[in-house]
Amino acid sequence: MAITLKAARVNAGMSQTEAAKQLGISKNTLLNYEKYKTKPNIELSTRIAVLYGLTVDSIIFFKN
Repeated sequence: MAITLKAARVNAGMSQTEAAKQLGISKNTLLNYEKYKTKPNIELSTRIAVLYGLTVDSIIFFKN
């Protein structure tokens, strides 16, 4: 079962600021991903999944 991007971050025990810093993106960019306003490319999606200790297919990166 897939979880939301925000839930993945929270479950990893990270703040938006901390996660964004480790990913090399702005907090606003991460916020836009979590609100499904924009979506990360495949490379960044992979880096996010690794950072959160999950697989790419276990995280919901966009809504239909």
